[in-house]
Amino acid sequence: MDYWLILCGFLLRVTFAVEETLMDTKWATTELAWTSHPETGWEEVSGYDDAMNPIRTYQVCNVRELNQNNWLRSDFIPRKDVLRVYVELKFTVRDCNSIPNIPGSCKETFNLFYYESDSDSATSTSPFWMENPYVKSGRVNTKIRSFGPLSKNGFYLAFQDLGACMSLISVRVFYKKCSTTIANFAVFPETATGAEATSLVIAPGTCVPNAVELSVPLKLYCNGDGEWMVPVGSCTCMSGFEPATRETQCQACSPGLFKWKQGEGPCTPCPPNSRSISAASSTCSCKNGFYRADSDTPDTACTAVPSAPRSVISNVNETSLVLEWSEPKDLGGRDDLLYNVICKKCVTEHGACTRCDDNVDVSPRHLGLTERRVAIRNLQAHTQYSFEIQAVNGVSNKSPHPPQYTSVNITTNQAAPSAVPTVHLMGASASTMSLSWLPPEKPNGIILDYEIKYHEKGDAIAHTMTAQRSSARIEGLKAATAYVLQVRARTVAGYGRYSNPTHFSTNHQVDPEKSLQEQLPLIVGSATAGLVFIIAVVAIAIVCLKKQRNGSESEYTEKLQQYMSSGAKVYIDPFTYEDPNEAVREFAKEIDVSCVKIEEVIGAGEFGEVCRGRLKLPGRREIIVAIKTLKVGYTDRQRRDFLSEASIMGQFDHPNIIRLEGVVTKSRPVMILTEFMENGALDSFLRLNDGQFTVIQLVGMLRGIASGMKYLCDMNYVHRDLAARNILVNSNLVCKVSDFGLSRFLEDDPNDPTYTSSLGGKIPIRWTAPEAIAYRKFTSASDVWSYGIVMWEVMSYGERPYWDMSNQDVINAVEQDYRLPPPMDCPTALHQLMLDCWVKERNLRPKFSQIVNTLDKLIRNAASLKVVANTPCGDLLRIGVTLAGHQKKILSSIQDMRLQMNQTLPVQV
Repeated sequence: MDYWLILCGFLLRVTFAVEETLMDTKWATTELAWTSHPETGWEEVSGYDDAMNPIRTYQVCNVRELNQNNWLRSDFIPRKDVLRVYVELKFTVRDCNSIPNIPGSCKETFNLFYYESDSDSATSTSPFWMENPYVKSGRVNTKIRSFGPLSKNGFYLAFQDLGACMSLISVRVFYKKCSTTIANFAVFPETATGAEATSLVIAPGTCVPNAVELSVPLKLYCNGDGEWMVPVGSCTCMSGFEPATRETQCQACSPGLFKWKQGEGPCTPCPPNSRSISAASSTCSCKNGFYRADSDTPDTACTAVPSAPRSVISNVNETSLVLEWSEPKDLGGRDDLLYNVICKKCVTEHGACTRCDDNVDVSPRHLGLTERRVAIRNLQAHTQYSFEIQAVNGVSNKSPHPPQYTSVNITTNQAAPSAVPTVHLMGASASTMSLSWLPPEKPNGIILDYEIKYHEKGDAIAHTMTAQRSSARIEGLKAATAYVLQVRARTVAGYGRYSNPTHFSTNHQVDPEKSLQEQLPLIVGSATAGLVFIIAVVAIAIVCLKKQRNGSESEYTEKLQQYMSSGAKVYIDPFTYEDPNEAVREFAKEIDVSCVKIEEVIGAGEFGEVCRGRLKLPGRREIIVAIKTLKVGYTDRQRRDFLSEASIMGQFDHPNIIRLEGVVTKSRPVMILTEFMENGALDSFLRLNDGQFTVIQLVGMLRGIASGMKYLCDMNYVHRDLAARNILVNSNLVCKVSDFGLSRFLEDDPNDPTYTSSLGGKIPIRWTAPEAIAYRKFTSASDVWSYGIVMWEVMSYGERPYWDMSNQDVINAVEQDYRLPPPMDCPTALHQLMLDCWVKERNLRPKFSQIVNTLDKLIRNAASLKVVANTPCGDLLRIGVTLAGHQKKILSSIQDMRLQMNQTLPVQV
């Protein structure tokens, strides 16, 4: 028994007890005819109560006789499923002292018994007139007695007189119950008391209409006195309803009022600029022209969009602009005001304005401004622009109308181009120099031409020449002489600043070009008539491809691929681990094979099949993955080499690096799971879509590859096999670098001459820098060389570098300064970047960070990509290369001529 509940009952009582009568002799109008034993004992008589109402009573007064044992038994009383009943007795007992000459057997009390039975089966002799089987309810000297627990259908009452002189005036039998009540907005049904006086009977409750449960279970306790106590759980009025009738009902909010939260609070008037037209409203709808933001609660006022900004002030400085303005007159009733600046470029002859290009820089940003000031740069000179300054707040996106704005029209001033970056020497002879440079970072318009100024070192007399493109050839120079050179660009606004002075020298040897041209008639005359055209082609190609470079290679300093003391994250070579499996566990996530589903084989890798499948990890959505499997029968070394790629990939996290999903090593087959790239390898994808992309799209692909390689370079990782075949493309044309380190494990394949043995390893000759081919010096600079080849592959839509030339011919041609010509329709700036990547002195090649910046500038300045060089020499070379049947004869003739002339010409086709 939980006695604390009983104690609480005295403190919390929510209603009064109710009594239900089972029998009351007070209202009997006929004889009761109860059974008595012996017949000389109790006697039924008629009498009157204090109000002179007739009543039936029983009397007994045999006090002068010893050993009295008089019994009186009531009729059968049905129980009605109650567990405990109460008996109220009204009786009189005569004081024994008031009776003269009575023996000591006179009593002043009598006993009350009860006997349970499932039916009215008692007779004059059964049950026996003794305490057993009757149950004694106690010596009666009070008015009310109770007994229980009762379990049968009914019971009898029995009264035992042991020698008293008394009168039993009335007998009322009743039970107590807790009546139906409402507490905490919950209804509890009528409940009878328990079997014991201390019993607590649980009554379950239900919420009143339009109320919801706050806590469960809902219950009240009915104690033995028929009183409710200790409520557990409660309900509360739901939204749109308020408490009523002393908090026993939940009534609907009237129109014009609302209540958006459940609880005991009252309905309140609608917030400003809103209304409710129906009863039981949990929210008020906004009036026309007013709105609530998604983050606003229903009890907040509806607000409006702001008016337009005021008092726009513009300050133009050449191609830069500063805009300032004042806040709107009407803020719409909100304090979350922001501003947008929309830039439009206007074509005056057509009277139309279009959105500005991405190269226009709006600082700090053009959307979501909190301050009322922006600086705008990189505008075009002498161009009309229109700027819209919009005011928006948290409800602007709810309005069907566009944000209100104030516009201002401006025209940029005249601005010359910025300085030309560093000038590069592409080749030099005794009397000529071949130069190249990148366009200015800020051309401020279309570049018309370039001016090259040069003079001998120490001589004040300068010479100038003009070039239409970002490259030039200076002739008529002195042999073995140092020159100082500078370049500047010109637009309609005039010349920009010169580049920093650069010092270059001519060579000592005689220019072989003229000698070769003098000997060409001998070659033509000695050749057969059918080879005249071919010889002319090759001769012209020799002239076009002859480039000589000067300079010695600096001392080689290859970076170690390990963690450095600086704390920066650097790639760790998994082969430095004593146990290669430790590297796999550290850098690659183990995946349960039950999460992997292989759907189809899509190719073959170096170690097994490549499949497309699905990966479903617990708690994550299912994704499509590429699965590399290790073929059966592998050796421990093959397993180590196979998983090393996962150990490498697992260290990288970049949007342009293929992402490792995990490995399966604890079951067969062993697998490597990576993200799935829908369009496959870049080279085959480009060949499949020849001519289908714009130059900007191709440059965007190159920019992604360069960004990925910059990330690898920053991690001190050298790829060694950067080629279009090892770049994967997804459905959004995003290019990602893949295939890490596998080329070092390739087996000999006579049918695939891509990788050729050199100093104990496999090298992709056509993509590899000269120092890496000759001395196995692989660095990020050699990756830059490979990136230049990838650029050529992309711009030629997957054409094979150096076409059908043998690997040895490629090595000879590169050593003699031959470089691939620009592909068809390739912008001059892109081919110039390729040539920069192919500079023989590796320390002079651009870094990947510089390549990314250069490509970003080209993308922002789309006009610079429209300049395309006419390159007939490249086309003629390709014609000469494809005429393989005549090539050897022509080269043989040229070689004989070179031996006779005792000089070396840079000829390799």
